[in-house]
Amino acid sequence: MGNMVLSLLVDNTSGVLSRVSGLFSRRGYNIDSVTVGVTENPAYSRMTVAVSGDGASLIQIKKQLNKLEDVVEIVELEPGKSVCRELVLVKVKSDASIRKDIISIADIFRANIVDVSKESLIIELTGATTKCEAFLNLLDGFEIIELVRTGLTGLVRGNRS
Repeated sequence: MGNMVLSLLVDNTSGVLSRVSGLFSRRGYNIDSVTVGVTENPAYSRMTVAVSGDGASLIQIKKQLNKLEDVVEIVELEPGKSVCRELVLVKVKSDASIRKDIISIADIFRANIVDVSKESLIIELTGATTKCEAFLNLLDGFEIIELVRTGLTGLVRGNRS
């Protein structure tokens, strides 16, 4: 089973996300994560889609996406040739006795404390998926109240656009 991260340049029109995700569901493919946002040109949006499957399925996904009218360009974000990041917000239960421990873990990962209350902390972490996973694994001994992840987003390294 392999993984692939695709950066799709798509028309910035209503229904594009529905058409792209519909292609995946009709064919029985699962999307691991998807992020979408407008680009420097308001006529286009950038959609980052992380998928997993066998080699033949991953090739077929790219072929099917190329057939969609709304898709202008498809670029595979290969490890080492691209920069991919994810954002994690995690609310951790913390009283005065364990707050320093949680802050120490956050500091190690260069995470930011974005909210503090008597009963909890909200921590923001941005980085590669492996970094986010390692951070969450270290928080395993603490009570996580809420957790949200953005999914991957990324760009190809260098001058290529």
